[in-house]
Amino acid sequence: MTDKTDPRLTPLAATLPASVPFVGPEAQERARGNAFDARLGANELGFGPSPKAIAAMQLEAGEIWKYADPESHDLRQALAEHHNIAPDNIMIGEGIDGLLGYLVRLFIGEGDSVVTSDGAYPTFNYHVAGFGGILHKVPYKGDHEDPMALIETAREVGAKLIYIANPDNPMGTWHSAETIQQMIDNVPEGALLVLDEAYVEFAPDGTAPTINTTDPRVIRFRTFSKAYGMAGARVGYGISTPEIIMAFNKIRNHFGMNRAAQAGALAALQDQDYLTQTLDHVAAARKTIEAIATENNLTPLPSATNFVAIDCGHDGAFAARVVSELGKRGVFIRMPFSEPQNRCIRVSAGPVTELDLFAKALPDALKAAQLDR
Repeated sequence: MTDKTDPRLTPLAATLPASVPFVGPEAQERARGNAFDARLGANELGFGPSPKAIAAMQLEAGEIWKYADPESHDLRQALAEHHNIAPDNIMIGEGIDGLLGYLVRLFIGEGDSVVTSDGAYPTFNYHVAGFGGILHKVPYKGDHEDPMALIETAREVGAKLIYIANPDNPMGTWHSAETIQQMIDNVPEGALLVLDEAYVEFAPDGTAPTINTTDPRVIRFRTFSKAYGMAGARVGYGISTPEIIMAFNKIRNHFGMNRAAQAGALAALQDQDYLTQTLDHVAAARKTIEAIATENNLTPLPSATNFVAIDCGHDGAFAARVVSELGKRGVFIRMPFSEPQNRCIRVSAGPVTELDLFAKALPDALKAAQLDR
């Protein structure tokens, strides 16, 4: 099929590739002709959501003929109580990905500077490119994003947005609350810190700074996709000042939320006992992944997320062969995109049965990858 650009596209859209940041496991399954036996690559929660969340979504299915509440009132109220903040400090959206798209649309025009880490979450970069922003990338430092280097670069280029994830994706590393607060305190005038806390529930105490809803220098994003096990429901939320939150109403899709997902997220939030069980399952799975890596003479990185990055000890080409060989053996995983992080593979926490399949397939995959060198 010839790649032709429709002349009616905007000049900016015409320059963009027709691609998505990730190739989903479903696309890979179609290409290989059968399903993966272990789905450990997308940082989903293989343990599933709270049964109360499932029941709430099933109950709402009969009401799906109705549009969702465009204000997500009940969920916002519950989140406000959960975080001890006001509902006006919260915006609900179609996952963090959807909210990042709205945020970039609000703050970035063609030619505006944005700072991120080289190899950090690519969906943010995708949105910046889509609105004509100019990305300035800062190298990782010891497999961690480098907070003060991000701030210094933002100051140098006059950035309007600065992105950091804490804990980090794809490495699973994290910074202390004190370090992140120091970063917030040093945000240059005219810039906004985008603090992605998608994995914060998995992190140790002292990772997230205290929420300050009067500070216009930062917007924080959290999600029901990870610890609450509802990735397919697409429910995320932002926390910031009322002025920043209210701005989303200027451009967001007011009927973009799914009403069953709203009900499920509310039920999941109210089932903190299940969340506690989930965190225990993830901690145990991380230990299992670390043990499997060590048994195969690989080096697992410390993780504060629901995945573990594993240093394969060679370059990105070798790690890519390992990913491919595991895929041939029915195990779906992913790897970081950029050097030197791409020396690693990344394995999501999952049920024991799937980790057993990973453990069984990994030795042969490593051998096959070595033979291809």
